[in-house]
Amino acid sequence: MLTLPPNVQPTASQSTSSQQSPRRDRYDLADVAVVIVAYNAEQTIASVLDRLPQTFAEHVGAILVSDDGSSDATTEVARRWAATHPHVNLTVVQQPINLGYGGNQKFCYRWALEHDCSIAVMVHGDGQYAPELVGSIIAPLLRGGADAVFGSRMLIPGGARKGGMPMYKFVGNRILTTVQNLCAGLRLSEWHSGYRAYNLHRLDVAGLAKMSDGFDFDTEIILSLAKRKRTITEVPIPTFYGNEKCNVNGMRYAVDVLGEVIKFRARRNEPSVELMNAA
Repeated sequence: MLTLPPNVQPTASQSTSSQQSPRRDRYDLADVAVVIVAYNAEQTIASVLDRLPQTFAEHVGAILVSDDGSSDATTEVARRWAATHPHVNLTVVQQPINLGYGGNQKFCYRWALEHDCSIAVMVHGDGQYAPELVGSIIAPLLRGGADAVFGSRMLIPGGARKGGMPMYKFVGNRILTTVQNLCAGLRLSEWHSGYRAYNLHRLDVAGLAKMSDGFDFDTEIILSLAKRKRTITEVPIPTFYGNEKCNVNGMRYAVDVLGEVIKFRARRNEPSVELMNAA
């Protein structure tokens, strides 16, 4: 059994669900796939790979870079990195067409299962979410104490703004998260972080195909977890805004995610899952 490297520390932010089904008590790093979703990330992808903790990268079950039909040299840069790091089990896949943010995730989770991984942690190829913290993200899953883990930029008061989140994004995030929590019966601190990890055996993997291929996929997967009474844990992550290009149409995104939670609200009679964030 692989032991956790020193950089993988348990997190204090824990959530509980009112109903559980049998699952393994613990997992190893060999059970984990790091899936890096990338689009036009030639300037950042090598840095993201470099920033994965070395011991972690060399012992994790698999690492995938899924280039979502980029028009730049993302794939070539990632493959050059792989050639110079032979001890890292890195696969680079160049999608022949753009699958969309949700579509790319669907491919990654299927790929992870096909490569005998039970846990998948998503890292963004633009470096917006700190790859150094990947161990903290997966720690609750390795212990068997969660079905999904979300990195939250809102758990530390004032952290998002100090990290450079624009005021309009901060306000929009808070408004959307509040409405989404009310509609879904949840108490998440943030619905809009892209730093996520899942126990793949606790997802409705077959149902993913019916979900959006766009950016509202992240909302749909939360609602799926809620409907299936899965345990969600949040851990604090820093906020970073660099030179990455935002591909999200903010107004359309807001309309799409609100539409999803309103439909969910209409279908439910009772809250599907209770979330409790530890201090």
